[in-house]
Amino acid sequence: MKFLFKGIAVLALGVVLLGTISASAATVNRQLNSRTSTNPIKHLVVIFDENVSFDHYFGTYPQAQNPPGEPHFNASPNTPSVNGLNTALLTANPNSANPTRLDRSQALTCDQDHNYLDEQKAFDHGLMDRFVQSVSGGSCTDKSIVMDYYDGNTVTALWNYAQHFAMSDNSYDTVFGPSTPGALSLVSGQTHGATPATIPNDVSNGTMIGDARPLYDDCTPASSPTAAMSGTNVGNLLNAKGVTWGWFQGGFKPTSTANGPAVCGSTHKNIGGATVTDYIPHHEPFQYYQSTSNPHHLPPTSIAMIGKTDQANHQYDLSNFWDAATRGDMPAVNFLKASGYQDGHAGYSDPLDEQHFLVDTINRLQKLPTWSSTAVIIAYDDSDGWYDHVMGPIVSQSNDPAYDALSDPGQCGILKAGAYPDRCGYGPRLPLLVISPFAKENFVDHSITDQTSILRFIEDNWSLGRIGNQSFDALAGSLGNMFDFSNHRNSARLFLDPSTGN
Repeated sequence: MKFLFKGIAVLALGVVLLGTISASAATVNRQLNSRTSTNPIKHLVVIFDENVSFDHYFGTYPQAQNPPGEPHFNASPNTPSVNGLNTALLTANPNSANPTRLDRSQALTCDQDHNYLDEQKAFDHGLMDRFVQSVSGGSCTDKSIVMDYYDGNTVTALWNYAQHFAMSDNSYDTVFGPSTPGALSLVSGQTHGATPATIPNDVSNGTMIGDARPLYDDCTPASSPTAAMSGTNVGNLLNAKGVTWGWFQGGFKPTSTANGPAVCGSTHKNIGGATVTDYIPHHEPFQYYQSTSNPHHLPPTSIAMIGKTDQANHQYDLSNFWDAATRGDMPAVNFLKASGYQDGHAGYSDPLDEQHFLVDTINRLQKLPTWSSTAVIIAYDDSDGWYDHVMGPIVSQSNDPAYDALSDPGQCGILKAGAYPDRCGYGPRLPLLVISPFAKENFVDHSITDQTSILRFIEDNWSLGRIGNQSFDALAGSLGNMFDFSNHRNSARLFLDPSTGN
């Protein structure tokens, strides 16, 4: 269906389209997005996975063991080095155990301890030598597993993406702690402003340090501690500028209702045959903010409205992303969250199920006409406590007697006057990759970045301004070094096998 627009004033963007324009709704959507970006990236897709340290996935990159029976990885001869696990760290590690390679048969592991306090203890004043004592998982019979790592025979797809595109070996969790602080950092740069509806240990001095579930979400279990966030997030900034966006998460679509509230009951089985609930509420950061929440998990009113403000309020099921993208209506800014069994979180997911999600998603994106203006960022919410030998700069200090312990008991340095407490960071080192026609090829970025560098990229590319209120976006390093926006473009379209990663 064609619509006739004449002399339309697009006030939210501060521009006026004069004359007669004949265009479909999808074309208008693309025009609005393209007018507001400051570089050739018109569509950003952030794949936000779970609980991996850099050394856990890339510690021996680009050298894989290549045993018989596993997918082989052979690096290009000009592959740059990373700050990984050298001989001393592999054979004479200062921890009580040396790192050991995990193979594909060990993809399913126990979950490690990734609490705000315990991760600081593992860092031990920067000595990085108390991981076994401080963050090995309570369900782990072998406590030394917290030190262990995969190589390119298991996380094969990620190593192949690094070969053809850009990755960082110097990017960090914005603050110490588990999933919710990492997700909040991604979308707001801010973990302060939390109000617990119940009294959990997840909030201290008004700062989120744990995994209290979002208050504005029907699918939060009734028995779970809950919290709400005040302040501004990037969704508010995008709405103010009229830029289309959405958070798309597996299992968000309700399976039923129970006397009105939505029930998120869909499940899948992981490679071990365990049944895993698809939707995990505390992995959905926008549900903590009343302004950007969709408490009842309402669907978009139409495919054409995906990315725009309606009853869904920019919070969607993962299937809605493909509804829009395949018809040429992909929003400008997209956050993708896999169903639980594919999000990579140890304990219920694993690198092989995660690889299926990553490869299936990126293969499909590369087949779309929008690929020529798309960037995919693969990032992680926290380290799960897995060993990493690098301590990043501490740009935010804190003095909470109950929850800080980096430099001394009760201390992560000295809290500056007027600064928000319980935001000790940067935290553990995390993987970060950029896959795009504009990504540098076989490139390793050594500049310091963190989770809020993604937020800052969005703010800068769509001229949104900053969050303010001590958000870490004001301090974040740029992702610009991972891109090449000159006439030279990375022409590679890398289609991988989701099972082998090759």
